[in-house]
Amino acid sequence: MMALDRTVSQAEALVDADEARIARRRRVEGVGKWLMPVIVLGLSIWGWDRLVVWNAIPHYILPSPGRVMQTLIKDWPILFDALLVTLQITFMALAVAVIGGVGLAILFTQSRWAEMSFYPFAVILQVTPVVSVAPLIFIYVENRTIGLLLCAWIVAFFPILANTTLGLNSADSNLRDLMRIYGARRWQTLRFLQLPSALPYFLSGLRIAGGLSLIGAIVAEYVAGTGGIGSGLAFRILEAGYRLNIPRMFAALILIAVSGVVIFAGLSILSHLCLRKWHESALKRE
Repeated sequence: MMALDRTVSQAEALVDADEARIARRRRVEGVGKWLMPVIVLGLSIWGWDRLVVWNAIPHYILPSPGRVMQTLIKDWPILFDALLVTLQITFMALAVAVIGGVGLAILFTQSRWAEMSFYPFAVILQVTPVVSVAPLIFIYVENRTIGLLLCAWIVAFFPILANTTLGLNSADSNLRDLMRIYGARRWQTLRFLQLPSALPYFLSGLRIAGGLSLIGAIVAEYVAGTGGIGSGLAFRILEAGYRLNIPRMFAALILIAVSGVVIFAGLSILSHLCLRKWHESALKRE
């Protein structure tokens, strides 16, 4: 009896030690998830600064991080207005891509003929570089904002369409048969089975499309090349390059990069909130 109690105590001690090890590993990973990128970023900025100082590189060739930050603060009114213009085009293009992509994906799943007819054209839009299409758009579209919106939409549209179509078609066939047996209509199957099954795929495509819409807006602004009031960050970069104002170029690039990170992070949080209680991709793993 004493031997049995000793064995049970040893087993409990092993379980407690294993749980403590798992908890400790999670704490370390949680800290490292945030600490390691900060360390790498700090070392990169320090190396950039030392490169400029040790080689005495002129600021019109490669500015130091300090000068870039000074320029960002000094030119903040100009750069912030340009950022708002770029973000406006980005979010408008993303919204139109979501509406069009989801709508077409639903149409494709409801009609095989529609998918066979229109899906190849969606692929053509995706594989055609927006840089080659944008000049034609600005020739035929007089409104500059609509032209920029079309260019950004072309880039962001396909990931949502492709991922949502895949998700809608990935619904469990056994559940489809079950709903058919119970007399569910096509739209009931779509609402209660296919749309929930497609949600993770849609959110994955949305995260991709968020960054691509920003890229599309920047590329469209480069091609448009118009200045004055209502100019985006791309034009400010071009303008700074013409004037050899390289610190402003770097400041604008930093704003673009930060905007992209914020968009991706926001859409990732949205995805986690939508999936955290039921989907395997968002559940906590051991």
